[in-house]
Amino acid sequence: MPKQQVKSTDEILTILCEAIKSTLDATTGTSLHYSSTFIRTNKTCLRPEIGCFVLFEGGFAGLVAMNFSADAALEIYTKYNLNMGMPEEDLAKHHTSNEVADAMGELMNQCVGKFRQMLKANVGVGVNQTQPKMVALNQAMKLTLEADLERPQYRRVEFKTEGQKFFYLEITLEKVEFIYKAPDNVSVSSQGEESSSSDSDNNESPEEFMKKLGL
Repeated sequence: MPKQQVKSTDEILTILCEAIKSTLDATTGTSLHYSSTFIRTNKTCLRPEIGCFVLFEGGFAGLVAMNFSADAALEIYTKYNLNMGMPEEDLAKHHTSNEVADAMGELMNQCVGKFRQMLKANVGVGVNQTQPKMVALNQAMKLTLEADLERPQYRRVEFKTEGQKFFYLEITLEKVEFIYKAPDNVSVSSQGEESSSSDSDNNESPEEFMKKLGL
């Protein structure tokens, strides 16, 4: 019998966290960490000082937000551009600059793109995403989806940069379970037997075939 496997909301969130970590590690040339404890909440918000968000739909629907302090955003922006070879003196010095907004939006786009790739590889389900939006703000802003999600799940995860600056992932996701079965292993010998049997059947004369049918 094929073995049944199930992936739930928190396992999908783990895939997202790994996608964010691997993307930011590669683009900034540093090592980020995320908490192994997922916080269950009752809403998803954009929070000061920089919030980025993106919607996705397809196999399931959801909303992803990433909230950065000014220091965390500037550290990631600076490491990202230095890693690409940009001179430090040419970099923006304030988190509200357009350069920081563009960089954070591009990085979130890469993170979600990596998540989609990993999701397809691990679960076999695809989703589409909107273009990430970034906003600088000084107070929290609650985000809601127009579409009514069945049993929405809310989670928050803490991330930490190499420079010990914190930022947070928040997600709204409809409650889903991906149930799939691993394929049976078919031995070479059994395939050979099936092939041999099939060949012998195919080589039967019309008279032999009719005889098998009792005619």
